[in-house]
Amino acid sequence: MAIGNNSEGDMMSEINVTPLVDVMLVLLVVFIITAPLLSPQSLKISLPKTDAVQQIDKLQKVSLEVDAKGNIALDQAHISDEVLAEILQQRAADPQFQLQIEADQEVAYGRVAELMALAQRSGVTKLTFVTLTR
Repeated sequence: MAIGNNSEGDMMSEINVTPLVDVMLVLLVVFIITAPLLSPQSLKISLPKTDAVQQIDKLQKVSLEVDAKGNIALDQAHISDEVLAEILQQRAADPQFQLQIEADQEVAYGRVAELMALAQRSGVTKLTFVTLTR
């Protein structure tokens, strides 16, 4: 098929491809946007259904406070590490025992890690950290 040229009597043998490129770019953008939506983003699993359980609030909570200098107090009574280990060994046998650590934000992390290790060696299985909410 030949397209006529009005300025001269010669035939034009070129096809303008600019609209074809525009259509292809639009199709490419559409494909890039829709391709991730076609593939699943997560695993399809069937979760088990259970009845709601009330929170057990009968735990014997014991507060271990650590000040900025690393000194400790168990239920507001200042004690040493050795005494703390003995008390925790006695109380850890109770399944309702829970140790709550309240550490000052200035205390070194190593000191808190030492107390956690001491609690673990003493047999404490329920350990929580108390923080303030803003």
